[in-house]
Amino acid sequence: MLTDTLTVFSRELRPSLRNPFTIIISMVQPLVFLALFAPLLPGSDSLRWFVPGIVVMSCLFAASMTGSNLLFEIQTGSHERMLVTPLRRPALLIGRALKEIVPMVAQAALIVIVCLPFGYRLSVGGALLGLIILAGFCVGLGALSYTLALASKQQEWLFWTVQQTLLFPILLLAGVLLPIDGGPGWLRALAAWNPLRYVVDAERALFTGDLWASTTITGLLAAAIVGTLGLVIGVRAMRRSA
Repeated sequence: MLTDTLTVFSRELRPSLRNPFTIIISMVQPLVFLALFAPLLPGSDSLRWFVPGIVVMSCLFAASMTGSNLLFEIQTGSHERMLVTPLRRPALLIGRALKEIVPMVAQAALIVIVCLPFGYRLSVGGALLGLIILAGFCVGLGALSYTLALASKQQEWLFWTVQQTLLFPILLLAGVLLPIDGGPGWLRALAAWNPLRYVVDAERALFTGDLWASTTITGLLAAAIVGTLGLVIGVRAMRRSA
């Protein structure tokens, strides 16, 4: 199982390593949000609040769209050729999902580097722990994205409809761009059911070096739940598609 997972992981990662420019291109939108929203936030420490949220947003966009790669392979027949190999079915999904960790780390590093000249400082140890938590969330989200791709392989428009419909409500209810603590009760109630909100709160605490904050524990639990649930659902979908 481990060997099969590493085989799929290296296969999926190789195109990104050969053409890292695609990772940089995917950073354009988060950097635009950073440039337009950060100056509007009050206080001199706005970057300390905003940068972790942008890192999470970048990973959310990337992980939620990974299913499009599987759709392309289904259309070209590559996925069917993978299914006739002796690779274990769970490895086909787990290896794909783990591949999302590498672009996530690269994008997070790029965002931080861009912000350093503007006085942004972070705790390296806390940021590394935050990336581990975020990696678990991205693995689960990537697995759910692949599941959606398998479910919509006969109707490609369905994947993009569901992905775009859910993406921005999840993003806004996580308090990535604007704080929601002062919002109406119904908005805070919806946000309380959004696991991404707890991940964002954990990242903000960890990036500033507050390793023992209560939000760190809740963020870790939220990421673990999404990661586990995503892999369980995704593996079942991959087995049924064989």
